[in-house]
Amino acid sequence: MSEPLTIIGNYLSPYVRKVLVCLELKGIPYRIDPIAPFVGDEAFGRLSPLRRIPVLLDGDLVLNDSTVICEYLQDRFPQPSLYPSDPVQRAKARWLEEYADSQLGDVIVWRMFFQKGVRRFLFNEGMDEDVVRKAREEELPVALDYLEAQLPDAGWIFGDLSIADISIAAFFRNAVFVRYQVDAARWPRVAAFLERAWALPAFRTLAKYEDGTLRTPLPEQRAVLATMGAPLTDTTYGDAPPRYGLRRLA
Repeated sequence: MSEPLTIIGNYLSPYVRKVLVCLELKGIPYRIDPIAPFVGDEAFGRLSPLRRIPVLLDGDLVLNDSTVICEYLQDRFPQPSLYPSDPVQRAKARWLEEYADSQLGDVIVWRMFFQKGVRRFLFNEGMDEDVVRKAREEELPVALDYLEAQLPDAGWIFGDLSIADISIAAFFRNAVFVRYQVDAARWPRVAAFLERAWALPAFRTLAKYEDGTLRTPLPEQRAVLATMGAPLTDTTYGDAPPRYGLRRLA
């Protein structure tokens, strides 16, 4: 590979985080244009017709959707494998990845993180408190009950670390951003699993950039990330003012 891959997407997006963790675990060089959701310019719109992040650029290849990107990375860089070799387990891993992308995405990202963070800081709007309350008190506990039955007491779901583990852990990082902590007494497997996953060097490397992004106003984020040593692209697609687009961050 002559040039590092390019990822377009913000460190705070769990969909972007999933891709970045895969890159880190596989040791694949990459650069990132850490644009915030909803600020992509017209050139970004041509790369991402649904105006979603992440986007992967590999030479002339442009890929959208985090699941498609992760599968491409696995096909192009097979080792270490992040998908179970057994077809039954591989199918189950893909299901848990989809569960994270869809259900955890709806509850944690759109009904909690978007309401409490994105609406306030990008659009200067207040949150819908009923939406947030229902997500925290009703919808997320249902998801946690399901995951408690899927996760092991120790180690990873299918023995070796897989896309299923990565996806679940990636989404719960956004719950932390809105000060939600999994009750270890009620969901001990989930709580212990998240601690194991977030302790991995790949998640820890990204966590420092996430924390720096959270503490910094949007116009200053790129400069701050540069001082922190983030592997930034030379140019950005994120110069447009925030605007609502199509839902979901892919």
